[in-house]
Amino acid sequence: MGSLLLFNGGFMLIAALVSGIYDDGATLDITLAAICTLLLGILAMFYTRGHSKEVQRREGYIIVTLGWLVMSLSGVMPYIFSGAIPGMTNAFFETISGYTTTGASILDDIEVLPKGILFWRSLTHWIGGMGIIVLAIAILPLLGIGGMQLFSAEAPGPNTDKLHPRITDTAKRLWLIYFGYTAAETLLLSIAGMSFFDAINHSMATLSTGGFSTKNASLAYWSNQPLIQYIVIFFMFLAGSNFVLSYFAFKGKIQRVLRDEEFKFYGIIMVIFTLATALVVYFMANFEISDYYPMPFGLAESSFRHALFQVVAVITTTGFVTADFTAWTPFLTVFFFGLMFIGGSAGSTAGGIKVMRHILIIKNGLLEFKRTLHPSAIIPVRFNNKTVSEHIVYNIIAFFVLYMLLFIIGSLVLSFLGLDFVSAIGGAASSLGNVGPALGDLNPVSNYNSLPMMGKWWCSFLMLAGRLELFTVLILFNPYFWKKV
Repeated sequence: MGSLLLFNGGFMLIAALVSGIYDDGATLDITLAAICTLLLGILAMFYTRGHSKEVQRREGYIIVTLGWLVMSLSGVMPYIFSGAIPGMTNAFFETISGYTTTGASILDDIEVLPKGILFWRSLTHWIGGMGIIVLAIAILPLLGIGGMQLFSAEAPGPNTDKLHPRITDTAKRLWLIYFGYTAAETLLLSIAGMSFFDAINHSMATLSTGGFSTKNASLAYWSNQPLIQYIVIFFMFLAGSNFVLSYFAFKGKIQRVLRDEEFKFYGIIMVIFTLATALVVYFMANFEISDYYPMPFGLAESSFRHALFQVVAVITTTGFVTADFTAWTPFLTVFFFGLMFIGGSAGSTAGGIKVMRHILIIKNGLLEFKRTLHPSAIIPVRFNNKTVSEHIVYNIIAFFVLYMLLFIIGSLVLSFLGLDFVSAIGGAASSLGNVGPALGDLNPVSNYNSLPMMGKWWCSFLMLAGRLELFTVLILFNPYFWKKV
């Protein structure tokens, strides 16, 4: 926890530097927040010096959940010290939404905030995205969370076809890719017409699949610059795919990428859902697009671009907005609500259930027909031509059941707090899946500021649980976890 606080404080100093460069009046406040965070980190490390560094599975669960909470609680300080977001509830909601890369915001006017605060807001995304990569690659497979043991076959290990035998070296390689993608997108967006400040902020939000923008209208601000939106689409797609596959691609192992079952499924659903959405928008929702968004390149291109952007943004749980998809047609409102439950690939910065789990649940469901006809036969589930153990299949089914159960409970709590049916189910699905924009009063052109105080704390819990693969957080509420064995 101490080292995480030092890490957080260091990034706050970068935000303070940006604030100083733009002379936005928040430099001293952000610097003070950084100093407080660094002092807390030093005290924590000093107090625990000489302790045993051996981490068992039980400690692993606590470290992961507590780590995100510590980062979020310390991350509120720049907002509170500067007065950009008054009140602990709103500041914590915005901060945990950043670290969990959800992108749900309570801010009514983003553009009036100091540049340093906007940069810190984007940095919370970027830090959270880096943490998620390490979590997915190194920690969750070791803890056996939600079927992520499967992913450990693609990540650290002694075999020659895996990345690297040491977790730290694996993390370094993936962080390098993560940083490289961020720099590349920043450069391309700058060339395409964004200011450098907007470009770097949107790049950090894209690669972390977060969705915080520096503009009130999000990416709709650049609707008359299609190239900017296409660049963001490309990098959202990369961010929602397995980062290990990017490593293999850079090593020249393209066939390894193309043969990956999850990547193929991920690409196919993007194409099918985009075409379906574009056709509905083109033939049935012309008035919504023409009313709100200029179309210098024609109705067909605009329909396709908005459809592609929103499908990729929701599936990868990035949550950027170019149009209000809830205003297109009732069919597409329900359609995008369903997309909130898909999620990106395992080993990506995306949230949600994950494509890999969907594949295995579908395969196992179809194989049940064969097992019914041949009850004595052993018919295993296969993934990437390898047999998946029953333990992992059960783990994934348990994850799916828990996910849907928490969604139902989440919706009930939000409705109890006064939200209408559509807003309640949309808010629960979006928070749990780390998507950002939702339905009803929480639609893509609105925000979460209308939520009651308890609603904001509840959605914060759903964001954290969804981001950390459910088991990591929920196991802490199990009395057995705390018993000495």
